[in-house]
Amino acid sequence: MFKKLLILFFAILTALLLAALFRTIMHTAVQTKPTEGEVILIDEIRAIENLAESIKFQTISYQEKEKFPQEEFNYFIEWAAKTYPEFHQALTLEKLGHSLLFKWKGSDKTLSPILFEGHYDVVPIIPGTEDLWDEMPFSGTISNNRIWGRGALDDKSGVIGLMEAATYLIKNNFQPTRTVYFGFGHDEEIGGGGAALITEKLREQGIQLHWSLGEGSFVNRGFFPGVDKLIAPINVAEKGIMNLLIVAKAEGGHSSTPPSRTAVTLLAEALMKLEKEPLPGSLEGLSAVMFDEVSKHMPFSYRFLFANRWLFGGIIESQMSSSPVINAMIRTTTAPTMLNGSIKSNVLPIEASALINFRLHPRDTIESVTDHVRRIVGSEDVEVRLLGGMEASGISSWNSPGFEIVATSLNKVYGDVISVPGLMIAASDTRHYSKIADNSFRFNPFSIVPEDMTGFHGTNESIDIDSFVAGIKTYVEIIREGSSN
Repeated sequence: MFKKLLILFFAILTALLLAALFRTIMHTAVQTKPTEGEVILIDEIRAIENLAESIKFQTISYQEKEKFPQEEFNYFIEWAAKTYPEFHQALTLEKLGHSLLFKWKGSDKTLSPILFEGHYDVVPIIPGTEDLWDEMPFSGTISNNRIWGRGALDDKSGVIGLMEAATYLIKNNFQPTRTVYFGFGHDEEIGGGGAALITEKLREQGIQLHWSLGEGSFVNRGFFPGVDKLIAPINVAEKGIMNLLIVAKAEGGHSSTPPSRTAVTLLAEALMKLEKEPLPGSLEGLSAVMFDEVSKHMPFSYRFLFANRWLFGGIIESQMSSSPVINAMIRTTTAPTMLNGSIKSNVLPIEASALINFRLHPRDTIESVTDHVRRIVGSEDVEVRLLGGMEASGISSWNSPGFEIVATSLNKVYGDVISVPGLMIAASDTRHYSKIADNSFRFNPFSIVPEDMTGFHGTNESIDIDSFVAGIKTYVEIIREGSSN
């Protein structure tokens, strides 16, 4: 009897292994022929110098409205008009505060327009970190084949790249069939009020966009294990955002006679509980589509795992969670960012609080995350307060003309690029524009490597010169194809 069971066990094991191997063999990327585009000869030196010059304008978005550097924003707008005269002459401009809406009228009024957007405001430099930069953050220095400074990646390169691309088309006598809008926001880093105004202006005019393209992911190499090819996660959705305040309460008093558990102790315990129980993450929906496609280009061992997620799902998700960037793609992230306690070193606080910032995966909601946190840390001594937020966006179709145009344009410029639908892990102005668009995509056609990530809102922000030039050429292809019906 035991021998029969053993034979049956090995038979089942063999069948499972054969099935897994078959699924792995089938889980292989289809070889495609490269798409050839026409030669695009832009004035590369001029474009590089223009981006460098734009960085010198300290168009910083501060949370405190009274700090708004109005003159810097005015100077940037004036500089753009002088630097890109063809763009400003061929298009009509409407200013909404310091945000700019350009319209390039198409020849066919029956076609729904498209919109390209970006923002020219930047985040501040963390005080005291200026000396950590290899080049001063607002110098716009060009060195080591890079353009340095705040906005080089986020997002003056996008704004300048779009104006360069449109200028190239104008100089080559291109006339769009479909109307093209360009929306350049001035306050994306603090909520995107300008983009909201532009959206409302277009809505009042009865405009429904065929699709829109704004900032998002980049062409990347080295972010996915075992994949040497360029990958372009064209984001079809973006995470939501919310803030919770965790408030721990205890008796105050003098620090010379502290109780065994103070408000600070209770708060620390609550934060540790949250760290040990993150929001569940899993490969499903949009995340599954993205990694299923990327994994087809991985070595056999990785393909074996991804092709058999029904068997190795737990192992895959555990490994993915160890990478901050990939972890953010598969779950709602939890980030304690601001702490508050006593007013004096020898005073025990009655309340100690922590602000927790969550970036919502589309599977989660503000309500479900709040319930999750209250279940873990809520008690008589610890209160959870909702400070507000915004739900995750809807998901645009990756089987649509806009997505296909972006993907094809990348192949024309970069060669063999793996374009996949992705999830934007940060917030962007597109959350406003998507309200009047059939589909919205979030993608910058510049290439980056993992080392570039620290530049986003951090130190040594810079962009590779060749990457910037390739991005401009990709914008040329996208605008031309997207506006040609």
